[in-house]
Amino acid sequence: MSTNKSIPSLIDLQLQYDLLQKEYQFEKDTYKQQTEREGMWRKIQQGFCWFPVQAGKSYYNSLNQLVIEINRKADKEIEHSFEHGRPVRFFTYDADGTFHYLNFTAVISYVQDDRMVAALPSPVVLPDFQQTKEIGVQLYFDETSYKTMFTALTDVMHAKESRLAVLREILKGSTPAGFRELYPIRFPWLNPSQESAINNVLSARDIYIIHGPPGTGKTTTLVEAIYETLHRENQVMVCAQSNTAVDWIAEKLTDRGIPVLRIGNPTRVNDKMLSFTYEKRFEAHADYPELWKIRKTIREIQSSSKNRNRDEKDTIRNRLSKLRFRATELELKIDTDLFDESRVIACTLVGSANKVLNNRRFTSLFIDEAAQALEAACWIAISKTDRVVLAGDHCQLPPTVKTPEAIKGGLDRTLMQKIVSSKNNTVSLLKTQYRMHHDIMGFPSRWFYHNELEAAPEVKDRGILSLDTPLIWYDTSGCDFNEDQPAESSSRINISEAVLLTHQLKEYINKIGKARILDEKIDFGLISPYRAQVQYLRRLIRRDAFFKQLRKQITVHTVDGFQGQERDVILISLVRANEKGQIGFLHDLRRMNVAITRAKMKLIIIGDSSTLSHHTFYREFFQYVRKHGRIIPVEQK
Repeated sequence: MSTNKSIPSLIDLQLQYDLLQKEYQFEKDTYKQQTEREGMWRKIQQGFCWFPVQAGKSYYNSLNQLVIEINRKADKEIEHSFEHGRPVRFFTYDADGTFHYLNFTAVISYVQDDRMVAALPSPVVLPDFQQTKEIGVQLYFDETSYKTMFTALTDVMHAKESRLAVLREILKGSTPAGFRELYPIRFPWLNPSQESAINNVLSARDIYIIHGPPGTGKTTTLVEAIYETLHRENQVMVCAQSNTAVDWIAEKLTDRGIPVLRIGNPTRVNDKMLSFTYEKRFEAHADYPELWKIRKTIREIQSSSKNRNRDEKDTIRNRLSKLRFRATELELKIDTDLFDESRVIACTLVGSANKVLNNRRFTSLFIDEAAQALEAACWIAISKTDRVVLAGDHCQLPPTVKTPEAIKGGLDRTLMQKIVSSKNNTVSLLKTQYRMHHDIMGFPSRWFYHNELEAAPEVKDRGILSLDTPLIWYDTSGCDFNEDQPAESSSRINISEAVLLTHQLKEYINKIGKARILDEKIDFGLISPYRAQVQYLRRLIRRDAFFKQLRKQITVHTVDGFQGQERDVILISLVRANEKGQIGFLHDLRRMNVAITRAKMKLIIIGDSSTLSHHTFYREFFQYVRKHGRIIPVEQK
């Protein structure tokens, strides 16, 4: 039985379990509906389907998996949600709109841009590809991640007289976090708040949080904290919610000369990080050629032993047994060598359940982008460690939760948020930002960070043009700039606003000069919270010859797509314009925090103040721009 002391934490964990169950069921039902009812074009637009695709070569990878290369042939500009580790189904598509799914599930082992590598369950499915002319691929409902999270929540609820049980009561209960007395270390190349954060991480026995607002050098601070920890510990685990975030922090660690072993193939693999993945390191091991030959021999023997007599089959079985024993022996040796040589084990939170990490424990766990991770996912990795360091910003994008009931119940409220609220003595706020002009920084600092941020001297007054205004709002109130909802879509679009945005972008480019933009590599970000508006803006940019030579300097994306990025100039289309003052999911102010804080030197807002000012945040932001920048009323033409 649990003690009374642990009851509050167990109640909250059970709530997490129940809410996650609702999210799981919602996603499962949604997938079923999409599979059975959605048309091809709709599936492609939503980003979970490629059609048609071209099947390329097939081969066995270093993990002895049969994989096949898949290339997208059409609709290459549409964003997609394919990523490493997710299951997929292949299908054919009849002219009458009927889908025929091939009778197996594959798993993505690599994806980048328009190329995918999928691991197949068996060689017998290969003829399905060879005999089919027009084939497509779509995401399959991923039960594995959910099952892993459910298991983690169950384990932490049932934990007794273990380090996991202690951490549960510290992270979620009333047990105070412990600290050891250490003589502070000086880091002259860091600012005071970064230096303080690292010393606090080193002194923490159980939990510590590095709260890094936009541009404050959170990654730099985290890398330094890991580096210093490795002076005291032999090996640590570093995790994040997404493959992209894991790759980013892992790359920074390798730049410091730290041996990193990356578990799981990254979603976007560059040549540098690919060489640090478990798979590539496995292939590069001196004993791998022998292992590869043994595996090949086993496959050849198995395929040629069908029509043999009993004595021959007994001989073959004995030989196979010896070969398999040697293969297992080599696999264990290579695996041991890879882990012994590595100081940092890097993986996603769900990836920490990978079988190669079974029965491994770590003295310290560092979770980057912790404010974007579901609590259940964090517990998967926490179960393998003695202490936890979280880094992120809970005032930026939250985890993706699709069920309204789960959101209402608080599934998107992260473990980091809960600890910040209940144990403020375990949090260091990074206060000096190196990205934004101080006028751009001012409002987010006031609204989200208790007015504690300050701009570093080198960026405080930085601009592109002399006597430029870093903050402008083009106010479309009173104009006929009405929003629309495209057919068969839950997104929103404002065509007039998109046209105005591209017009203002042209004007600002002309003021700077194209030659200077190309020479100095000045870059631009066009942001909208709505995917339909983003796609329309992309079409406008693509079709206008004016932007042709500058297209590499211009990025158009949703707010979510810009998380973690920055641009010299940011233009934001807010889209919403209606008489009722409805602003939809612009109510999620964390998204606006991300959008505003992407800008380094110039921020241009396009929006209808009469609609948006129904909300206090947008009303106060509008007044802030009036005081610190310029409000330009848009005249109806």
